Amino acid sequence: MSILVVTGTGTGVGKTAVTAAIAALGRASGRRVAVLKPAQTGVAPGEPGDLAEVVRLAGEVTTRELRRYPDPLSPEAAARRSGIPVVGPAEIAAAATELGTAHDLVLVEGAGGLLVRFGPDGSTLADAAWALGAAVLVVAEAGLGTLNATALTAEVATARGLHVPGVVIGSWPAEPDLAMLCNVVDLPVAAGAPLLGALPAGIGGQDRAGFLARARAGLSPWFGGEFDPERFEKEASART
Repeated sequence: MSILVVTGTGTGVGKTAVTAAIAALGRASGRRVAVLKPAQTGVAPGEPGDLAEVVRLAGEVTTRELRRYPDPLSPEAAARRSGIPVVGPAEIAAAATELGTAHDLVLVEGAGGLLVRFGPDGSTLADAAWALGAAVLVVAEAGLGTLNATALTAEVATARGLHVPGVVIGSWPAEPDLAMLCNVVDLPVAAGAPLLGALPAGIGGQDRAGFLARARAGLSPWFGGEFDPERFEKEASART
C-alpha cells in the first residue's frame, strides 16, 4: 500500500479526517507519509485548507496541493469561474509518483466523490487512480441514503478496473439511529468490500494525541489500527 486514493460518497463525509487518521497511524509506525490534494476548492489564497487540517491532526507529514480554487464548487466549475488552469489525471499521477519515491505511503485525497469532474474533458479522480494503479478507499456516511451512494461508488470503481479494499464510516455518532445501526451490517455488502473503520464524530476537535488514540481505535489493522469490524457489527446489532 504505497499509494492510496481516498474518495467519498459525497462532500462532508469525513474524507479529510480519515486521511489524517491514516497519516497519523502511518507516521506513528515510523513510515514516511505524504498527502496529496489535487484540487482544493472553496478556500481563498492564504487560508488553511484540508492539508493544514491533516498536518494539525497527524503531525509533520509532507503535503502538496496542486490547485486551489476559491469557489466551493466542483474542480471543473471552480476552474472555469476562476480562470485558473484545471488539473488532470496525468499531473496528479506524476505528483503522486514523485512523492512515492521519497515516502513509504502517499495518500491522495479527492474532492467530493469519485466522478466529480476535474476538467472539461470529463477527467475525474477515478482516472487518476487508474493511471496510478492505486487502490481506492471509500469514505461513507453513516446514515440513511449511504447504501446507494456507496454501492454506486464501488460499482463505478470496479467497472473501471480499480480495487476497493474497503469502506470507512467517516463520522460515527455517539447516539446512532436505527438506519445507522443497520448500515453497519449493510455497508460492506453495498461496497462489496469489508468495513475497515468507523471514526467517531467530532474526532477533528481532538488534540494530536487524542486524535491518534481515536484513529487507532477507529481504523483497521490494515492501516495500523485496532478496529474490529465483527465486534463493531455485533455491538450495533445488539442496539437495534
